[in-house]
Amino acid sequence: MEAANRGAADAGGTTIGLNIGLPHEQRPNPYITPGLSLEFHYFFMRKLWFSHLARALIAFPGGFGTIDELMEVLTLSQTGKLNRKIDVILYGSKYWREIVDFDALVRHGMIDASDLDLFRFADDPETALAILKGALPRELGPTTPDFATSSSSAMTIAP
Repeated sequence: MEAANRGAADAGGTTIGLNIGLPHEQRPNPYITPGLSLEFHYFFMRKLWFSHLARALIAFPGGFGTIDELMEVLTLSQTGKLNRKIDVILYGSKYWREIVDFDALVRHGMIDASDLDLFRFADDPETALAILKGALPRELGPTTPDFATSSSSAMTIAP
């Protein structure tokens, strides 16, 4: 996150930080625009806002947290729970193909072959940028992003 915030800040952009309060983890980085550093107590709330605001996700090699966030976005996309597309780029194809055997998931019937279209691989900044330029609208405009939705309109719990 710090590298993305630093790159955006160095380019004069506004950056946001969605942090999780953990006892032994890093703190918000100094490249987050003042007033836009949000800290969450619960992982699910961080992921909700992460998904709510995102237009694209570039997942760099990481551990459980990175994999969790990646799979959350892929699952919401796969199941049609997002009202708009989030373009997903897996940066470092060798790493991601070793960590997640996507072809095995298809072979075992855990995902459909068409689910492999939910993401693209990039191994260098130029490729990642080209994918983003081709996928994202030129101007995002003032639209308010949509939350994930549920197909059920209401839930009743009997006493």
